[in-house]
Amino acid sequence: MTSIDVQELTKEYGTTRAVDRLTFSVRPGQVTGFLGPNGAGKSTTMRLVLGLDRPTSGTATIGGRPYAEYDEPLRHVGALLDAQAAHGSRTARNHLRALAASNRIPARRVDDVLEAAGIARVASRRIKTFSLGMRQRLGIAAALLGDPSVLILDEPSNGLDPEGIIWIRELMRDLARQGRAVLVSSHLMNETASFADHLVVLGRGRLLADTPMQDFIDSRIQPRVRLRTTEGTRLRTLLTSRGFVPVQGEDGRWIVEGARVEDVGPIAAADGIPILELATEEATLEQAYLDLTADEAEFASVSSDSTDSPNPPASSRQSTHSDHDDRSGCSGRSGRSTIDQEV
Repeated sequence: MTSIDVQELTKEYGTTRAVDRLTFSVRPGQVTGFLGPNGAGKSTTMRLVLGLDRPTSGTATIGGRPYAEYDEPLRHVGALLDAQAAHGSRTARNHLRALAASNRIPARRVDDVLEAAGIARVASRRIKTFSLGMRQRLGIAAALLGDPSVLILDEPSNGLDPEGIIWIRELMRDLARQGRAVLVSSHLMNETASFADHLVVLGRGRLLADTPMQDFIDSRIQPRVRLRTTEGTRLRTLLTSRGFVPVQGEDGRWIVEGARVEDVGPIAAADGIPILELATEEATLEQAYLDLTADEAEFASVSSDSTDSPNPPASSRQSTHSDHDDRSGCSGRSGRSTIDQEV
């Protein structure tokens, strides 16, 4: 099984350290979300993995080998770093045919990926006439061309319409189910939460987190329960005796920090307390991410008090109810001119 392995990876540009001794792995069979503020080093790291930049120190390997050592890299690694990189005067089909020929991929594979990406009917059009979403689909088709065991995608949802976002989400999940290693960089937290199994988070070039996604959320923001009952005093006394601290809001609902439905429901039921509403307000990936990276953003605007808070009000949380009522594309081998950038 092929994985991406980064060990003590460092990249310096003059006096600026863009990547600072990074160590992490992207394992087969899961989608790894690659997160971090602008300037965190995500794009630089992906370029180093793909041999588009040389590290100052450390290593980045795919299947135990540097990318540059693969004679036919598209058969092993599919990458989308810049959907605008394809030559605008080529047709979509000819662009993919050129890539296929350079890596000795059968020409029939071109039609397969055009169909899979949903752009077969525009395959004869010049790329310069494509919308951003169509270019994005073409870039994904190119990444899939060699049927690789590793996929590296930078903002793959960029420019896609709602149908396209659902498609790329399901595609990434399916690729992982097939045993491939999938690394996806994104700034869309809610979208990342819908497909990622694991997270790698960077800040100012350093590793901030390398953990399963749910573990990441749970470690940063505690859950809480919202409920309504006709016997609030009894329930408060009962929950307090169990170590919880219920607080009643102005609307009459009770909030219990650090609790879930499965904690509160059985306690109330065992004492015969009627429950009119019971919901676990799960923390979101966005909340946990902002809590972790609050001091790591190189470029940050002044926020209001509500957005500064790492634990925003209930209305901004996800409720689960239980009612009782970069810069360059990478299409060829490192050290050669990439086909999609030829003039």
